[in-house]
Amino acid sequence: MKHKAVIFFLFILASFANQAQVTKDDGEKSRTAEINPYQSCKPFTRWWWFAGIIMNDDIKAQLNWVKKNNFGGVEIAFIYPVKRNPKAIRYEWLGKEWQNAVRYAKMYADSIGLGCDFTFGTLWPFGGTFVKDADRTQIWGDPGFKQPLRLSWTHPDTGNVLNHLDKNAFARYATVMGNALAPALKGTKSAIFCDSWEVETKRIWTKGFDTVFSKQFGYDIRPFMDSIYADYYSGPRYDYMKLVSKLVINAFYIPFTEKVHAMGTFSRVQCSGAPADLITAYATVDVPETEAMLYNPGFTRIVFSAAALSRKNIVSSETFTCLYGWPAKYFRKEQTADLKLICDALFANGVNQIFWHGMPYNPVGVDTNYFYATVHVGSNGSLAEEIPSFNNYMATVSEKMRVGKPYTDIAVYLPLEDSWIAGEYPKELQLPWAWGAYELRYEHFNPELKGYQPLWINNDFLRKAVIKNKKLWINDLAFKLLYVDAKYLDIETLKTLFWLAGEGLPVCLKQIPAQAGYYKNTEFETMLLKLQTLPNVNADLKKLVEEPPLVTGVNIPGFWCRSKGKEATIFFANPRTEDLSYPLSYGQSYQDSTYTRNVTINYQGNNIPVMLKFEPYQSMLLNIDETGRIRFENIYFMPKIPVKE
Repeated sequence: MKHKAVIFFLFILASFANQAQVTKDDGEKSRTAEINPYQSCKPFTRWWWFAGIIMNDDIKAQLNWVKKNNFGGVEIAFIYPVKRNPKAIRYEWLGKEWQNAVRYAKMYADSIGLGCDFTFGTLWPFGGTFVKDADRTQIWGDPGFKQPLRLSWTHPDTGNVLNHLDKNAFARYATVMGNALAPALKGTKSAIFCDSWEVETKRIWTKGFDTVFSKQFGYDIRPFMDSIYADYYSGPRYDYMKLVSKLVINAFYIPFTEKVHAMGTFSRVQCSGAPADLITAYATVDVPETEAMLYNPGFTRIVFSAAALSRKNIVSSETFTCLYGWPAKYFRKEQTADLKLICDALFANGVNQIFWHGMPYNPVGVDTNYFYATVHVGSNGSLAEEIPSFNNYMATVSEKMRVGKPYTDIAVYLPLEDSWIAGEYPKELQLPWAWGAYELRYEHFNPELKGYQPLWINNDFLRKAVIKNKKLWINDLAFKLLYVDAKYLDIETLKTLFWLAGEGLPVCLKQIPAQAGYYKNTEFETMLLKLQTLPNVNADLKKLVEEPPLVTGVNIPGFWCRSKGKEATIFFANPRTEDLSYPLSYGQSYQDSTYTRNVTINYQGNNIPVMLKFEPYQSMLLNIDETGRIRFENIYFMPKIPVKE
């Protein structure tokens, strides 16, 4: 009897153990799905749906082509009619026929194992003909201002661009768009996409802004607004930008992600160009997205930093946009080797999900439609033959760059105050679509940080930090040092630095900052002087860090490292990716010899000499095991030899 009781007890115990294991496994799968919403690592392509009659047979044929060419899915973007024909026959925007076409595309994509995302509107800034005048974007000093939503599905009718500083205006917009997309959101989970900020930003305003400003800052901003970008108004300009940033984040980016979650989807967002604290803005979304080449690849570090700090594992990129300049050049003559140069530079800055920009909607058997600011994804053109193998290459690297978590060593304060105070970029740095220093397009790390893997950080995350063993901990990321190189600091940021240094965190203070803002707090100078007296605060990096950087050597190529326990994976980009900037020259990737770099990888107490041999057009991926042994991964992909012009 006792024997039977023991057996029964062991059976019950085993059942609980099995149930616990099932629960654990299910939990792990759930967490994996949460941090990796794109389960496939294959590149997606933006799919331009021109305003017209969208046929199921055409949808099916193009999605079959996408599947055959090793894409992971599509993102449907709704734009103007073919050739911008104002008389084009088309489905009513958001009408039943439009909804049926969108629903069929999602259903068929699901049936063949492709992802299907949707842009949350037509064209880029949110808006449309259904946005009422009361909800349109505003600027100071011009009550009649109207930013038209040009070249949208309803072209030539423009409609209004939405007021992105008004949470209620966004809610009304989101209700209309959400209801229209609802039939297409069944099945696998889609992303709802928001493109980069293309709302008029100069003197951006909203009803009640002056009242909120006065309560927060204690003075009236209105007398300064007409000349808010003048050099002598740097104090009021900083305060103005501080409130604009708060409204952009709280009235637009946070509600956007909340809305798409309520729809059963997830958010993928480019916050680039927004007049906001970009780290905080990007941290509010599920999949932060960068773009290249309208932004240089180095900008991606800001996007990745926000993702890492907020525990988002996927960083996507709208890729190959206007790579040879604007207006778009070499259409259908693009060279895969040049494209690889860009995506390798992105991988070396943390990207692990590529979105091609992109594929035009075309009827069955036709590939003549095109989009003006893109490389051509289709059966014709110079890229067609290489697309399948190039996609395999990007998927392979993307998969490796999702394993474990980012390796971290130095947190670098993003000089947001400097950019807001600077106002406008110098003329030589401005672009037709970019004028303000708030965009942070050209931020880069001090050269003395070469060989480390620094991440940007802001005050919002510093305030959430924990100091353990003289290290800065943000969630599961550890930094050995905080690096601050800023001309100006907010009093609240200085208080945070003083607290962190007081807890024992090494702080490299490269210059003595002035106080940002119009009204000056008398505590600022006193606190700054005390901060400089602390033994763990110094301008000399070498006096604060004893260990060598992750990688040492001469002419260290760009790299990205991810760690898993005591193991690590490092992607080293081909040296030709160094300091890429817009625009690329045609054939810039051309390489007729092998580049060699002798480096030492300093990881987990091991100092490992490695010779990096970059054959033409190749980057490198290596693994370090817990014993310090190096193993090179095979990521070989040879594009056609490019032609230089």
